[in-house]
Amino acid sequence: MKPGKVALITRGRYAGRKAVILKPYDDGTKVHPFGHALVAGIQRYPGKITARMGKKRIAKRSKVKPFIKMVNYNHLMPTRYALEGIEQLKQQIGNENLKEVSQKEEAKKAVKKSFEEKFQVSPSLPPVSVWFGRLNYC
Repeated sequence: MKPGKVALITRGRYAGRKAVILKPYDDGTKVHPFGHALVAGIQRYPGKITARMGKKRIAKRSKVKPFIKMVNYNHLMPTRYALEGIEQLKQQIGNENLKEVSQKEEAKKAVKKSFEEKFQVSPSLPPVSVWFGRLNYC
């Protein structure tokens, strides 16, 4: 699996949620001796926006709640889509950021900011609409 690839999480707390692969670990690590990936995904998707809505309501509906997690490859279903511009996230987030709660919260804030910027730019373009849109696999 390659960095930037959009995948669906199939098991656990975030089952059915979309995530983007930040760092794949094909051979595993000492702590996790199996193939896994560091993923950042959307726990709460942004709401639908219409032309009649005011700025305040649009701002509220554009919010995203992210998550960051190490996920086993067996629990990921890769899609054909890739998300552009995740290089900054890859540099900010690493294994050491997941150990302390305060560092994990800072990483989540960075992910949230990045996802919300992507949603503000173009919520209807194909890669972004797939990322923020409804899950059509069922």
